[in-house]
Amino acid sequence: MSDYIAPLKDMLFVLRELAGLDAVAALPGHEEVSIELAGAILEEAGRFAGKVLSPLNPVGDRHGARWQEGDVVTAPGWREAYAQFVAGGWNALSCPVRHGGQGLPRTISALVEEMWNGANVSFALCPMLTRGAIEALELCGTEAQKALYLPRMVSGQWTGTMNLTEPQAGSDLAAVRTRALPRPDGSYRLHGQKIFITYGEHDLAENIVHLVLARTPDAPDGVKGLSLFVVPKFLLDADGRPGTRNDVRCASLEHKLGIHGSPTAVLTFGDREGAVGWMAGEKNRGLEYMFIMMNAARYSVGLEGVGLAERATQRAADYARTRIQGVEAGARSRDKVAIVRHPDVRRMLLQMKSRTEAMRALATVVAAAMDTAERHPDAGQRRQSQSFVDLMIPVVKGWCTENAVEVASLGVQVHGGMGFIEEAGAAQHLRDARIMPIYEGTTGIQANDLVGRKVALDGGQAMSRLIDRMRDTERLLAQGGDETLAALARRLHEGIAALSRATAFVVATQASDAPRVAAGAVPFLHLCGLVAGGWQMARAALAAHRHLREDAQDTRFYRAKLATARFYADHVLTGAPGLAETVVDGADGVLAIEDEAF
Repeated sequence: MSDYIAPLKDMLFVLRELAGLDAVAALPGHEEVSIELAGAILEEAGRFAGKVLSPLNPVGDRHGARWQEGDVVTAPGWREAYAQFVAGGWNALSCPVRHGGQGLPRTISALVEEMWNGANVSFALCPMLTRGAIEALELCGTEAQKALYLPRMVSGQWTGTMNLTEPQAGSDLAAVRTRALPRPDGSYRLHGQKIFITYGEHDLAENIVHLVLARTPDAPDGVKGLSLFVVPKFLLDADGRPGTRNDVRCASLEHKLGIHGSPTAVLTFGDREGAVGWMAGEKNRGLEYMFIMMNAARYSVGLEGVGLAERATQRAADYARTRIQGVEAGARSRDKVAIVRHPDVRRMLLQMKSRTEAMRALATVVAAAMDTAERHPDAGQRRQSQSFVDLMIPVVKGWCTENAVEVASLGVQVHGGMGFIEEAGAAQHLRDARIMPIYEGTTGIQANDLVGRKVALDGGQAMSRLIDRMRDTERLLAQGGDETLAALARRLHEGIAALSRATAFVVATQASDAPRVAAGAVPFLHLCGLVAGGWQMARAALAAHRHLREDAQDTRFYRAKLATARFYADHVLTGAPGLAETVVDGADGVLAIEDEAF
């Protein structure tokens, strides 16, 4: 069974040509960043991903995390790999320097994170959630809390979790019931149960810092009554070291379809006297703070989709190149050939490859906008970049994860019957991918956020700015003087027209008939991702065409870029007009049927 190989060449291409690493390096605080530094980091991360994390992926799937009387034991090799991960400084890559992090741009760390997910998504979930907890505490924690927790979380010595939902609540956080009772010393005692807590209990780190949504006795009903609390697994002694076990217990682990190496815990708070916690930020603003962590997590879940799609594509391509079966269509020879020679297998592989490259490009461009929004000296540029990030976060999360499921499913299909056999490895990717469109808010939740808050609320202005940028690319394609670029221009033009039409419908209809918009919200999200991905593939084609015209180095890579972009335009981007039809005219098919008919 093959191990993951980091797609370094494509990652560096995306950094140079699409994400604009030079512009990121010009931002205050990133002056030491260069393509050479990025290359060195990515190469070393790729080595760790391929040699350390990837071999543990099937081990975690077969062995899983085990519950033992409230404790959780991770799969063999997990603890040693995490120790290496922390010792290598990987947990601190993009964390704030003031708390011991390396302060690297998100543009670079996003690609490293993709590698962890491609090699072993179950392992990658632990540092992903820790980073989200770091961001939440950085924003709303007291100075004492930051000093106490952040250096240890940044290093990876301690990990972090996000405790939102409960058995009766699901995605409806207004139904959260966990109680936080104040004590005279300023702390609180928490009582309640949380479910679906990723890495809520494990043996990798010496402490776990739980960020928990709960209600104080005087809290108003609904989401406005939720506060955020810091609840460590171990209470700290006078020197800030883990001491007494807090009243937080892992009641069980969920038995899941996939990601078996990642412990998904049911946590009970306050089985005895109550779990000791401290409020972070202001009372009743917990959901607002938690959304900071959730927004970071949503983007990272999108990266999970990119990484897993890359891994599924690699495995399918390896199999297709070596599996000898059938004769080549139209060939005179009756010799058996590798199945990569069969047109339908090539079509499936190109679906996988082109979607993965489009996802990577879009996610990295969004990461560069995050860096710009945080550090650009011009306030107007910061606002515009943040507007783009806000618009694209639900797209990166929703579209990339839905694509990952489709890509992984195609990977099983490429393997044929062997894909359904666990030993081939393709089935694990499909099982692991299936949670991603559900994590941190389902695709429907992302889509409703996109149409309601990110498009309709500002009258479509952010989307209009994005469409203008897409049209600039279309014009460059049309002026390229090349048949392939001209074909890409035509397809992109059709995609932009479809996105414009659907956006106009959302803006015009949301206030007066929200159910009609909601009925097409997920198709609208897919349309946004599909066209934004096509925009990035078009930009990649322009860069590849320029390199082929100007120099003769690595011509195979650039020819493949052009061919992959052409495939995406002809086989993926062509779906845009149909999605727009569904958004604009498809509501009756959803809303007319009576409930009893289901």
